[in-house]
Formats: sequence, structure tokens, C-alpha cells
Amino acid sequence: MSNHQDNLTKYNAHFIDSLVRSGIREAVISPGSRSTPMALLMEEHPRLRTFIQVDERSAGFFALGLAKATQNPVALLCTSGTAAANYMPAVAEAKISRVPLIVLTSDRPPELRDVGAPQTIDQLHLYGHTAKWFAEMALPEAEASALQYVRTQGARAVFESLAVPAGPVHLNFPYREPLVPDYDGVFERMEIPAPVRLISGRKVPDPIMMDDLSKALAVEKGLIVAGEIVKPHMAEAILSLSEKTGWPIVADPLSQLRKDERSIDSYDAFLRDDEIKDVLKPEAIVRFGALPVSKSLMQFMKRHQGAVHVIVDADGGWRDPSHIATHMVNVDETAFCREMVQRLEGSSSSWYTLWQNVNKAARSEMKKAEGMDEGALFREFLQAVPDGSSVFAGNSMPIRDLDSFLFSGEQAHRLHGNRGANGIDGLVSTALGIAASGEDVYAVMGDLSFFHDVNGLLAAKVNGLSMTILIMNNNGGGIFSYLPQAEEKKHFERLFGTPSGLKFNHAAELYGCHYVRIESSGQLKRELAANRDGITILEAFTDRAENTAVHRKLWKKAIEAAKQVIQ
Repeated sequence: MSNHQDNLTKYNAHFIDSLVRSGIREAVISPGSRSTPMALLMEEHPRLRTFIQVDERSAGFFALGLAKATQNPVALLCTSGTAAANYMPAVAEAKISRVPLIVLTSDRPPELRDVGAPQTIDQLHLYGHTAKWFAEMALPEAEASALQYVRTQGARAVFESLAVPAGPVHLNFPYREPLVPDYDGVFERMEIPAPVRLISGRKVPDPIMMDDLSKALAVEKGLIVAGEIVKPHMAEAILSLSEKTGWPIVADPLSQLRKDERSIDSYDAFLRDDEIKDVLKPEAIVRFGALPVSKSLMQFMKRHQGAVHVIVDADGGWRDPSHIATHMVNVDETAFCREMVQRLEGSSSSWYTLWQNVNKAARSEMKKAEGMDEGALFREFLQAVPDGSSVFAGNSMPIRDLDSFLFSGEQAHRLHGNRGANGIDGLVSTALGIAASGEDVYAVMGDLSFFHDVNGLLAAKVNGLSMTILIMNNNGGGIFSYLPQAEEKKHFERLFGTPSGLKFNHAAELYGCHYVRIESSGQLKRELAANRDGITILEAFTDRAENTAVHRKLWKKAIEAAKQVIQ
């Protein structure tokens, strides 16, 4: 073995073993030439599970979904050049959604940069501030100090990705040719020392500060708002706070709190009305998790800026685009709830009852959606998906229909979505990444979202994964029909409606998927009950204009019913 090959082998083996010993269990590889040393050694490691996805943009979102489901960092490897740039959308989503990713880009050595070498771009700080941490790695060496350095960098990459708030880190590896290491059996024959262990703690509340805050929250008309929550123990703590204070919980679907029948679920409908917003004016709001999906809920909170507004975030983020927070509380959310339960008194039941009665009245109207309208189909979808499985809701209308038609007490699934950057790219791959974690996934998305990531289906074929996808095909961008742009009739269809006329039966054939065109809600129910291996694509064709009209009619009826309660 040459000195160069020895350097290449030992350096990369020590790095990969450090990742694994520091907690990495999975790696997603986008095949290429310059990444050969890392790819071969990843494939050889006995404790690392690898997945292949040729399309780098899809690969990035696949790794995102896998990390999202496991709440554990996933390594993501590609070759040099524009391949690395294609990871950027997933890196952006990971940053905002606080998903730990370890992005490993391969690169030309320094002497081949900025001299016209092929497949070479400037990869230093390629993701800018979107990556939490960046390291330009040294060229491979096998000296003891170099191996200690690379082991430490592996452990640090894992630690940095998990350090609050969690997110993506980027390491750039330059390699000289030849690129093939002596990989066969390397981890059995090589003794690799353990990497540095990095230990962190949780942020506990200060008693004096909690005393002061409890005085500000000593009100009758309090409200708890729960956005997307990824820490399972938080739900129980929030419910305990609600029970003690008598404050309603306005529960975003991704909060996982709609399992509880007491959660307020139809707020997106009744909070569209200003009179109802004013009757339900809170004195204090305590918010947990990410920003809610509902625009009407966000407008409601902004309307009542005079309320004490507390945002509790152990990770120290600043999730306040409306600039209405009066207190940013940077402590463990469960500990915060426990401290407030001890300090706050129970309030009058009339406030809680008012919210519940308004919600029940609006909910009764929202439940009347029927037929092949997207809202009705979405409810049928939620009721037919097997209990205990996972639902991934795409952006634009599907996540909003999840908000509107998942009613409290009916949640029987783990719910997922990409609500960081809120893009429609990478949704197929994110859902497949979640499926790769072992969850039984049922995804629902629009036709444009599916089109954006149809290449993501390759990961299922290559890696032997199964998933069911419901495509709501309304021939374009359905959400724009609800926005002011819809009134610009002259250019609306070309610029916003974007009808493509696509039908995805041929895409299903290309990627070896089972395909069914859905003609009725009964057929949808039967197909969702089928237990098939591989990818099943269910495509339902709907009308954008009709969907908009039906949704607006339901909202109007919900508001009218809610007003009957407050009058």
C-alpha cells in the first residue's frame, strides 16, 4: 500500500468511526468520483446504515426526513462541484426546523481550485450562515496528530449539530487522486481510539425569575398556543399547565396535541372574524414550539399586542416575526410548565368554556365537508390511514387542510411536515426519509409539490422502501386561489395558477410504483386499507375554483355558528 493510500485510508476511517461512536447511525450517499474515499469506507463500516440517492437535492431532503424522524444527526455525502450546491434547500430547511444534519462535501485539493479544473466551485462556507458550523478539513495524513485531529472533528461535528438549537453543520474534504482507499475489512483490522466525548446539559429555570414571570401571568384570560413540537415529553407538561390554569390550548396539528379532546382545533376558521377575535381577547398568551400554520391565528395574536406574550424556547430561538413578545423565556419547556403549575392559581371556568363552545360550534360546520372537495378528501384520508402510522402533510394547501380537518380527539397518527422554510421542494424525499426510520408513512401533497420532487421516488426503489402518497391534483398552485393575486385575472393563471396538465401515472411506471386514480372517497378508503410493499401513488383530481368556494363557504358557516355562541 502506498503512503498516499495509507493516509487516505486511516484519515477517513478514523473520521467515520468517530462519527459512529459519537452517535451517527445513518448516512445518505449521493454517488460521485471525488467522494470515493468517504463513500467506500462508509459502506464498509459495520455499524453505519447507508442509503443511496443519486439526485443531490432529493438526497438532502431524504437525510432531513430521516433525521427529523429519529431526532438524531444523519451524515450526508456528495462529490465536488454543483452537487454540493444542490444540498442547499435541505440545509435551509434543517436550519430553520432545527434538524441535525452533518453535510460532508468532497472537494478538489487547493492546487486545483480557481484554475479552471472541472467540477470545481468555491465550496468554502458554501452554505453561509445557514450552516451552524463549518470546517475546511486538512488533506489526509496518517500521522498520530492528524488522526487525533480528524477524530475530534468528527465528534465535534455531531456535537455542533445537536447543540441547541440543533441544525446542519458542514465539513469540506479536499482529496488528491488516486481516490481509492484500502477499505476491505479496515474496521476489523485497524485499532481506532475513541473520540473526545462532549457533554451538555439543559437550561433550568431561575426561581426568582419564575416568581416574577408568574406575577405577570396571574390572569384569568390566559391562552396557550402550541406550534410544532418535536419533544414528546412537552405535550404532557403543556396539558398539565392547561389543567391547572384553566387556559385553553390552541393546538397546531404538528403540536401532536390534538390527541386530547380539550384542544382547540377550529380556530383557523372562527378567528377569521374580527368580532370573534375581540370577544376572545386574551390577557396573556404563552406560546410553545414553532410558529403555527394558521395565518388567522397569527393575526389574532398580533391584534392583541397588549397581552402579556411569553415565548418559551429552551433552544434560544427568536420565533417572533410579528415582534409582539413581551418575554422570551430560554429554559427547558417541561421545567417551565412545572414551575408555573406550582405558582399559578386556577382561573374561572367561564373563559375556558367560552373558547370550547365557540370551537365546538365552528367545528360542527367544518365537519360538513363532503364529496371530492379537497377538505372532505383530506378528512377521509385522515380517518382511513391506519392508526399508529405517520402522516406527512405537504406545504401549501395540504398542511392547511390538516389544520382545518384534523379534529381534537381524532388524532391517531404521528404528524410531520416541513414547516421551516415552508417550501414545496423535497417533500417526497422528506417523507421517504421518515419511512426509512421505520415509520409507516402516508404522505399527502399537491401536484406541483409532487412534480418538484418526483426524482425522490428513486430512493424508494434503490433502498427498498415503502410508502403511500396521495396526490391532490388540482392542476396547479391551489393556494394562490385564496390570495389577493387571484383577483388579477389577466395574468393569474400563467403566473400563479400555473396549470401543467400533468398526470402522474407515467411517473409511477417509470419508478416502479403502484398507481391508482381515485374517483370517490370510498375508493380512497379501500386503497388506504391495502397493505402493499413499495410505493403506492393515489391520485385524486380536484377543481381549484370549486375547492376555494367550498372552503370559503365552510369558513363562513363556521363563523356564523361561532357568533351564535357569543351573542
